[in-house]
Order: sequence, then C-alpha cells, then structure tokens
Amino acid sequence: MQVDPDELIKALRDGSNNSLKTNIHTENAVASSTPYTTRYSSKEPIPKFRIPTEGAPAEVAAQLLRDELDLDGRPNLNLASFVGTYMERQANALMAENLAKNLADADEYPALMLMHARCVSIIANLWGAKSNEKAIGSATVGSSEAIMLGGKAMQRRWQEKRKAAGKDISKPNILMGANAQVALEKFARYFDVEARILNVSEKSNFALDPEEVRKNIDENTIGVFVILGSTYTGHYEPVEEISKVLDEYEAKTGHDIPIHVDGASGGFIAPFTYAGGGQKWNFELPRVKSINTSGHKFGLVYAGLGWIIWRDQSYLPKDLIFELHYLGGTEESYTLNFSRPGAQVIGQYYNLIHLGFNGYRDIMENCLANARLLSKALEKTGWFTCVSSIHHKRTLKSAKDTVLGEGGETSADYVPGLPVVAFRFSDQFQKDYPHVKQESVSILLRAKQYIIPNYPLPPTANKIEILRVVVRESMTADLLERLIADIVAVTEKLVDSDPVDLSRLQTHPDRTRLERKRHHFKELGQQTIDRPHSGMARMGEGVHKTVC
Repeated sequence: MQVDPDELIKALRDGSNNSLKTNIHTENAVASSTPYTTRYSSKEPIPKFRIPTEGAPAEVAAQLLRDELDLDGRPNLNLASFVGTYMERQANALMAENLAKNLADADEYPALMLMHARCVSIIANLWGAKSNEKAIGSATVGSSEAIMLGGKAMQRRWQEKRKAAGKDISKPNILMGANAQVALEKFARYFDVEARILNVSEKSNFALDPEEVRKNIDENTIGVFVILGSTYTGHYEPVEEISKVLDEYEAKTGHDIPIHVDGASGGFIAPFTYAGGGQKWNFELPRVKSINTSGHKFGLVYAGLGWIIWRDQSYLPKDLIFELHYLGGTEESYTLNFSRPGAQVIGQYYNLIHLGFNGYRDIMENCLANARLLSKALEKTGWFTCVSSIHHKRTLKSAKDTVLGEGGETSADYVPGLPVVAFRFSDQFQKDYPHVKQESVSILLRAKQYIIPNYPLPPTANKIEILRVVVRESMTADLLERLIADIVAVTEKLVDSDPVDLSRLQTHPDRTRLERKRHHFKELGQQTIDRPHSGMARMGEGVHKTVC
C-alpha cells in the first residue's frame, strides 16, 4: 500500500473536519508576536510551490527556514564530501562583508580584481609555472567549470591545427579513466567530443592505466584528462608515466597530444605535502598544458570557487577570449559564467597569506596522518581491507630520510594520494559473517549522523563495493577516535544480529545494493551493468552515473 503524506495532510486540512481551521492563529502572517503565532503554525504549511499573497515578518520567515534546515545533516560529519565546511572567524567576517561584490565587475571592484590576479599568480607558481612562459588563469565557480574551459581550449587548439593541415575535424576524442568524476564526462557530452572511457583495474589502482592510454590514442585525440586524486580511492593517476607514453607517440607519429590535470582535490594537497605528487605532475612536465583545482575543497574555502591555470597564454586560444565593455570599463572574459561571487576569492587570498606554505603543509600533513591512522585501525580489526593506499609504506627509502636521516613520519614515507580512506569487508569477514551486508554499516552510521557512502568501484571492478571517508581539515584526532569507535560498535552490532533484524535496513536482506540493481535490470529485460567490457567503454546515451 502506498501512502502519500502530502495528500494525506491536504485531505485533513481541506476536509469536512474543520477543527484544524478553528485553531487560534494570526490570520495575517505579517503581524505576529512570535514566529509561532502565525498562520503557518497550524492552519497552513509554509509555501512550497507558489509565492504567497501575503508575506511574513523577517523573524518568522527566518525561524521557519531555520527549523526546516534542522533536518539537514551536520556538515562536519559529512565524511562523503571533499568540500570544505570550516573557515576561521576572521575569514567568515571578511566574506560576509564582501558578499555583494561581483567578480564580473572589474571596473567597480579593482581591489578585488587585484586579489584575484594575485591568487592566480600564487597558484601558478605552486604548480611549477616557468619564468620563460606567461601563465594565465581565472577563478571559476568550481572545478566543473574549470574542466570545461581546460577541455575546450584543448579542443580548439586541435581544431586549429587540423584546419591548418587541411584535415577533418569532425571526430575529436578525449581520454579519461572509468573512475573519472562526472564533470570530465560532461565536457565530452556538452561539447560533442567522443569520450574514450578507459577501463581501470586493481593493477592500475582503479585509476587511469598508461597502457590503456597507449592503446587508445590517435590523431583525433584532443587531449588526456589525468586526475590528481581519484574520487573513488584517492590514488594519484601517473601523470609523468602518461606524459612519457604521449612523448613516445609524438616521436613516432608527430601528433602532439596535451594533458589537462584535474587537480580538483590534489591541486591543493600535492604542492604542500612532503610526498608531493610522487612523480612529476605539474608544469614541470612540458606536456601538461593546464591544471584545475577546487578552492572550495582543500583550498579550504566554502563552496563556490575553482581555479583554472594554463602554463602559457598561447594555450588559451584567442577566439575563446571575449572583450567586454561593461559598466564603463573594458575587460576580458574567458569563463562560462559571467556574474559570480567575489567573496570566495577574498577567502582564498586570506587563506594563502594567513596560512602561508607551512600552514597549508601542516593542515595537509595532519589530514594524511589522520587518514593513515583510520586506515590502519580499520585493517587492525581484521574486519576491513583498505582499497586506498596512503597508509602503505614506500618500498624505497625517501629522499627526505636520505638527506636528513630517519625522523618523524610524514607523507614522504608513504604512497602519495588524497586523505581518503576507501575500505570494504575483508574476505575472511565475508566468509565468517555472510549475513552482514556492507551497506548496513553506512546506514547505521547515518543514524549517528555520519554520512559515509557505500558504492561500487568503476566498471570492470564494480563487483567490489567500498565505504569511503574523506578526511578533511576539521577531522580532529578526537573526532577520529569517536569515528573508529562507532564503526567498530556498528559492525559488532551487525555481527551479533541475525538476518531477520537486518531486513529492516535493506530492500532484500540477502542481496547487496549492486545485486538488487542487477536484479532490477533483469526484470526489465535490460543488459546488466556488469556486462563484459572492451578495453574502452564508450559513454552511452541517457543518464551517465559516476561518483563525486
């Protein structure tokens, strides 16, 4: 039986029983003594679909929204998200004072534009910009917009070269791993570029495999998206290895294929950590033409800020730059959005000058240290196996130890990556407790207000489901201890429960979410999602699902 609660309440309010209508209330919500003496207290719900005829006092409207927002999760316990949820009081005040400033109004807000230019310069230098090149870049509303710009610049440069050579430009393609975040696939679909989505495997750390790149590039390849920090497992994709593959291809064919590095998270981690990105990943590699990052992730700013930098202005085609005559001034624009908030740029500049290099390093090293501790604690229980690798020791002695001698552990002693812990039930646990479903851990932790997603790895590896924790700046040692204790307590509760008890948490107690999806597809007569894949999976039509 299906029950629609909205229809149920509407029927009671509109029905013959008028007892609800006779409750004492203020007929006009504009006049009230407290937020709870208006017509919204009992007579009618807050407007949801149409603007009301009469408004409500500011205090009433604010309290109504505040009450509804109480149903949201706690941002600090949203361990699924890479997006920052904390800024210092002084940064909050600066941003609040400048909320009305529009980054598009260059002539009106020259000081803001100077701060923007300084951020671009600082970030470009962090990424190894060369003195003999003129780096150029801009703030965006996030990494998604930045990726669109980086991809479009590669596409346009490919088109220009092909036209100059009298060659066809109708079949561009771009390469990315099956672990790619949705923004990369959006670029391909929105700008009519064939997305060559390459299979990933345990051997490639469920990230882009250089050998798959070698097999799938051709003269129509406009570029390769390489991710500095997979959203699935936190692994850095091997930018330098892929660059060497493209160098070899150019030596054989003459085709110059650029790399765009998606550093949405890693772009603000690798420059500051002792481990760096492992191999070279930035503008030190001539083949890396552009890099993006999210200021609102490990740049430590609230949501609404990304950055795109090209190593030299020659890699941003001139016909993508617009000259605008706006509000009495002249300015250049090469972003997709025009009006966009300026306050986040101020917040970014505040962080850069307040924290400095060492402050950012301390924060990133703390995040990685806490992620390593969580990884080791989970594996120590014997119940879990980590798919992420940042807690694995490097096999070779680090340069730091070679120069300075043995000392306190830093990220240089471990495999580089994002502070992400991706884990699953161990094989032995699944054998000993087959009735316990991994998704139940996520559901029970949600009851404690943690948001820890459970989902399958990318195609060809999607028989493995993982739980994922993103360790951000605000994950203190105390909170980490509580999280570990709660994961252990929840797992113990599930072990001690029987399958009947668990059925309340799952649609089918005997199936994982992946198995339920396959069963649903089978009922619809559709091909299942674990169908065999070739070396490359093409992006089909319709909704394309991925992980953020």
